[in-house]
Amino acid sequence: MPFSYRALGSPAYFAENRLPAHSDHAWYPSREALEAGENPLRHSLNGVWRFACAQNEGQVPQGFEAADFDCRGWETIAVPAHIQLEGHGVPQYVNQQYPWDGLQDVALGQLPEEYNPVACYVKYFSLPEELAGKRVFLSFQGVESCVALWLNGAYVGFSANSFSPCEFELTEFLQEGENKLALRVYKWCAGSWLEDQDFFRFSGIYRDVYLYAVPSLHIQDLKLVPTLDEGLTRGRLALSGTILGQGNWQLGVTANGQHWATLRGSGDSFSTVIQVNRPLLWSAEKPNLYDLELTLFDGAGTVQEIVPQQVGFRRFELKDGLMLLNGQRIVFKGANRHDFSADVGRAVTAEHIRRDLLTMKRNNINAVRTCHYPDSQLLYDLCDQLGLYVMAENNMESHGTWQNSTNLPESALPGDHMEWEPLLLDRVESTYQTAKNHPSVLIWSLGNESYGGPVIRGMARRFRALDDTRLVHYEGIFHDRRYSAESSDMESQMYPSAADIQAFLAEHKDKPFLCCEYSHSMGNSTGGMDRYTNLTDTEPRYQGGFIWDYIDQAIRGKDRYGNTAYFYGGDLDDRPHDGAFSGNGICYADGSETPKMAEVKFNYQNITAQVTADKVKIVNKHLFTSTAAYDCQVIVERDGHPLRRATLPTDVAPLSEKTYSLPFPPETRPGEYAVTVSFRLRQDTAWAKRGHEVAFGQGVYRVSAPAQPRKANPLRIICTDFNIGAIGDDFRALFSKSDGGLVSYQYGGVELLKTIPLPNFWRPMVDNDLGGQVNLITAQWKVGSQFVSHRQPGMGYWNLAYAPEVEEHDGQLTVTYTYHMPTAPASSCRVAYTVRGDGEIACTLTYDPVEGLPPMPEFGMLFKLDANYDRLEWYGNGPVESYVDRQNGVRLGIWNGTVKDQMARYLRPQESGSHTGVRWARVTDYRGRGMAFSGDDMTFSALPWTPHEIDCAQHPYELPPVHYTVVRCAWKQMGVGGDDTWGSVPHPEYWLPADRPLSFTFRFRGCMRE
Repeated sequence: MPFSYRALGSPAYFAENRLPAHSDHAWYPSREALEAGENPLRHSLNGVWRFACAQNEGQVPQGFEAADFDCRGWETIAVPAHIQLEGHGVPQYVNQQYPWDGLQDVALGQLPEEYNPVACYVKYFSLPEELAGKRVFLSFQGVESCVALWLNGAYVGFSANSFSPCEFELTEFLQEGENKLALRVYKWCAGSWLEDQDFFRFSGIYRDVYLYAVPSLHIQDLKLVPTLDEGLTRGRLALSGTILGQGNWQLGVTANGQHWATLRGSGDSFSTVIQVNRPLLWSAEKPNLYDLELTLFDGAGTVQEIVPQQVGFRRFELKDGLMLLNGQRIVFKGANRHDFSADVGRAVTAEHIRRDLLTMKRNNINAVRTCHYPDSQLLYDLCDQLGLYVMAENNMESHGTWQNSTNLPESALPGDHMEWEPLLLDRVESTYQTAKNHPSVLIWSLGNESYGGPVIRGMARRFRALDDTRLVHYEGIFHDRRYSAESSDMESQMYPSAADIQAFLAEHKDKPFLCCEYSHSMGNSTGGMDRYTNLTDTEPRYQGGFIWDYIDQAIRGKDRYGNTAYFYGGDLDDRPHDGAFSGNGICYADGSETPKMAEVKFNYQNITAQVTADKVKIVNKHLFTSTAAYDCQVIVERDGHPLRRATLPTDVAPLSEKTYSLPFPPETRPGEYAVTVSFRLRQDTAWAKRGHEVAFGQGVYRVSAPAQPRKANPLRIICTDFNIGAIGDDFRALFSKSDGGLVSYQYGGVELLKTIPLPNFWRPMVDNDLGGQVNLITAQWKVGSQFVSHRQPGMGYWNLAYAPEVEEHDGQLTVTYTYHMPTAPASSCRVAYTVRGDGEIACTLTYDPVEGLPPMPEFGMLFKLDANYDRLEWYGNGPVESYVDRQNGVRLGIWNGTVKDQMARYLRPQESGSHTGVRWARVTDYRGRGMAFSGDDMTFSALPWTPHEIDCAQHPYELPPVHYTVVRCAWKQMGVGGDDTWGSVPHPEYWLPADRPLSFTFRFRGCMRE
């Protein structure tokens, strides 16, 4: 029957003449082809295609599919690629809303008509000689959102499922010589109502497309079901499949070079069961795989094809309310991952996928959820090989049909609308068939944010009918409990607090609990993540979760000045859009790690080291691996400088703990000592080299010394009408009576201050602050910081009341200023400078609480130095930024870097570069000259911009040219939060107190290279 555009809007129209989904196994027609890794019967159609883009169906070039319609004069386009990244339309980022919302009046279940781009592709090709005379098929690995195809003018078929392969047989339509393949790829079809994922919206042929021919006998589908008995000592491999072709055949099965079985037959299917004694077990810790090889012979004994297939034996089950892997309670330390690249969108390459998974392994991530659709095939192969647990998600999300509806469940798709069930069961079938042989896949997920109902229950039933060795997940049962018992084997929620999880599990004791999304990592975030990971240690039925999400979604391009920039929703003139809400990654859009990753790595590490001055308690959270598998290094540093290092042999069994004496006695020499216990790879692995650190713990202790009197350098004090001067051998400080502060500090004859240091109570707002309205709650302190003054309204400009308090004592000078903040109600603070003869100035900021004012985002002082002071060295937590609710992954030490690199590359500029636990810091130029700051336990940052400049920029390229190095010395800064980005705020203990006096003292002085 001919293709029907009018049928495109019907949920019943999702496939015509499409081949049944089958396993993703590789195959080769000969031993030589297998060893070369190239299949001569597979012919890639990737490359240059002829192309025309129509805005809607009415503008499609009429009859272009015909064999005699010459399309050679059309423009060209790359395949695979999204058409929007090839200059046809723009990428559009929307989250919950549908991309046509407000632009076209589209009723539920209908399609946009005025604007529904149609990508018209044409490929002229001649069949390679190796494929001639055989049955020939066409395979699309991914086309968004649907494809109709013609060959030599004859209609071949149709498929609508953006994220699963679709295949068609071309044999009867082929001709000798040149062939013309013509496609219509529609941006939206009926299935698009179920593809409302939180991502950039694209269209086109974005994964590989190729022709393949099959020998006279061909294994079309292969199913491997490896199982284990309860004792985990006897394996059973159920092997079955379908054969395309006729005649007698023989199938030989080997594993790791050893013969396992021989099958003979003449039908179109085969099956057998192979017993395996004491098989090596597969897990993320030890991804043991058997290299299976199936050799298919014809009746004459001639090899027809060879199928290499890796098999992993593992037992995954739900038992007594817990998910168990190989008999042990599993904890998913996961991340949600989109197929995404800043340069090619979802047209990711093998290099992109491998990069992502290697980064996950190196940072202790043991699980990946394929949000919210099947990923490229290579991901599953690599997860098998590297050792990553997979929640394989079906292509379904209809968030925009129900989230804001008051007409539930009627408004939700698929909900109770049974006419959508065949389409979704077809997607379940595709998800299962292509990924079924991968041991890494432990859980089938029905989809994402699509409410509930009987259709979803039917999908769960289909997954269970297809596969009884894995579990089924669906988060939507939390919103619609009608079919919760059947729709999901586990309770699953998005973004509950750790306390909410505990409360839920106290009342619901029948199922395990997963957070399919948690720790929303938008911008500067991931604070308080340890509350969740700690809960996995104390609440058995909480079995982990998946961070949202792995990589920032942003498109790399150029700003108006030709500099590299990353664009988010709205930047490319896409409307409607959801702004920077796509920037949730623990990796930047280029795949490199954000500072947040250090916290993830620590919270997910499988070994905990609790270190004191002389002992270390080691808790091994591995399920199957002793700590003896790793080198354990003990490093002692004194005041940040390496002092001792030794190897500590350990052998802590899985899921147990043991305390060891450190190889060094406690130190007795005065100083601060950091003892770090570090576990490192003993051998190279597939994902990291020997010496890679997998876990660490650090303990800090001090050995006090009797206070030593400091030499009292002479200090000359000059008090005149307008200024107070303090002059020593190497420095000069000048305090203004009229201008209200320290107007000059020279060291070694060089002026170091560009402006008067002032109190600061504000930090640039992070995305979580905006989502939780912290900016509205604390806005008084932004005004208070921007307009802090020693003057008050209603008093004359030269009023003597503005003059500071001056006190000379013990050869020192103390100058104290009172500053007023235009908050409502009004508030004030005091800044006291105590100058010593050696040039050191102690600065004390005090504040008495004012009833009615909110907590401050920060409490400290802000300095502006010249931008030439662009190098930073500090003794404190590092090497990456840290915050009061995100400092587990850092450690005490001496660190250094440039000032500009302290600004993290979040999509939207925001608070960055803070370092907690700072004892001292130096901000210098290339010669080592500059300013040194010290304090007992400061929060410190040095950035090229003020908090207010950062607040005003929505993109890095909007930040002004750099003129200063802005130093902030603070007692504390509030946490960054991270439970979610649309209402949650940092937990109470991570706010600054608003109901008690605050005081903060630190010291500064000029410095030169030592």
